[in-house]
Amino acid sequence: MDWTHYRFLSRWALPAPPAVVYAALERAEDYPRWWRQVREVNRLDDTTGIIRIRSLLPHDITFTARETRRDPTAGVLEIAMSGDIEGWARWTLTADGPGTLARYEQVVEVRKPLLRRFAVPGRPLFRANHRLMMRAGRRGLAARLEAV
Repeated sequence: MDWTHYRFLSRWALPAPPAVVYAALERAEDYPRWWRQVREVNRLDDTTGIIRIRSLLPHDITFTARETRRDPTAGVLEIAMSGDIEGWARWTLTADGPGTLARYEQVVEVRKPLLRRFAVPGRPLFRANHRLMMRAGRRGLAARLEAV
């Protein structure tokens, strides 16, 4: 097993139709306004930006996100990531009654030296840290959507 390789899957039930959720998720520069663990998003151009995240554990992760797929009809947003983590992430949105089911998939390898050094003993903490971050993101986006 490669202890620096992670596969994550999260599902968010959200109180708005897919087009509204898609519009919120495609504006990555707004994430810090509703997702406190996304500390900073700096756009480099129309399809690329630098993102800095930090959840409960005292370490920042910084990566370049490059859009690889933007398909509002299919409800898919996908990025490639390079930097402290390398891999990809994808949002897939489907209607769920009057709301949306947002499926988030992420496959990454940790490249940051400090996190690689603690890959084996830290793995349960890193996974829990990700779960907490995703839970906070769902709550933040749901509150933003309900306020609109």
